[in-house]
Order: sequence, then C-alpha cells, then structure tokens
Amino acid sequence: MKFFAVSHQLIHQSKLSATRSTIFLQNGEPSFHLYGFIMCIGATAARALKSVLQGILLSSEGEKLNSMNLLLYMAPIAVMVLLPAALIMEPNVMSICVALTRQDKFMGFLLIVNSAMAYLVNLTNFLVTKHTSALTLQVLGNAKGAVAVVVSILLFRNPVSFIGMAGYTLTVFGVVLYGESKRRLK
Repeated sequence: MKFFAVSHQLIHQSKLSATRSTIFLQNGEPSFHLYGFIMCIGATAARALKSVLQGILLSSEGEKLNSMNLLLYMAPIAVMVLLPAALIMEPNVMSICVALTRQDKFMGFLLIVNSAMAYLVNLTNFLVTKHTSALTLQVLGNAKGAVAVVVSILLFRNPVSFIGMAGYTLTVFGVVLYGESKRRLK
C-alpha cells in the first residue's frame, strides 16, 4: 500500500513540476506581458476542465459515450461559442477567407485540410483520455508545447533566454518523471 501512496505522490509532483516550469518560463520570456500570462493560465485551466469533463463522460457507465459520440455532441457547442467570438474579434475574417479562396483554389484546400486535422486532433484527444486519463492528456499537452518550442528554435531561429531554456528543461523533466511514475505504478 505504501508503494501506491508514493507512486501517486510522484505523479502529482511530476505534474506540479511541469506546471511550475510553465510559470518559470513566463518569467524568462523576452516579450512577457501580464495579460497574455493571465490568458495562458486561464486557457490551461479551461483545457484541464474540458479534459476532466470528457474523462468523466467517457468513463461513466450511465452515459455509455464513445469518443466519436462525444465529439459529435461537443463540436456544435464549440462552434456556437467560438464562431461569435471570432466574428466579433475579427469582423472581416469571412470575407477575407472567401476572397483568398477565390483568388487561389489551394487556399480552399488548405482550409479543408486544416478542418480535417482539427477533427483528428480532437478525436485523438478523446481517445487518449478514454484509454489513459485526463491528467495524462495534460502532461502530453505540456510535452507538445516543449516540442513545438524546440521545432520553432530549429526552424525559425526564435530567440530563447537561459531562463526559458531552463523552464523547457524542467517541463521535459516533469514529463519524464510523470511517465516513470506511471510505469512504476503498473
């Protein structure tokens, strides 16, 4: 029994390590802005809430939802929330998309591919949540962020401060610690 208590403690400590590294990273960001930081924290909390809710819905015996059905129910709600926000924040976005698509047919193809990729990402997130846990999905999200930064550094030569690199290293350490604690738990 003590092993399970230690393993659960390791899992939570690894998640805290990854979360602390995100806060640490914000401090070392060359273009830090408090409003952006608050929005990032809010987005992370909303993503965590969504992951926990989808984990509950996918594992509930009373609901009997699978990943495809959950996506079918959640997609229209997402459109109803995000479309008005996009139209308010970017009022001429639809006319620009139509004009670009008329100007270059490849743009229409890119929009369709983008929609298909978004669908597959959501479906994959639901499947990961169903077969693992909402916490694992959040840890994978942190790992994805670190990989995206490394790719942007390699491809676009984006500047990163020493504190930023230390934060990304701490993020990767937290992800590895989480994976190791999950492996020991099995």
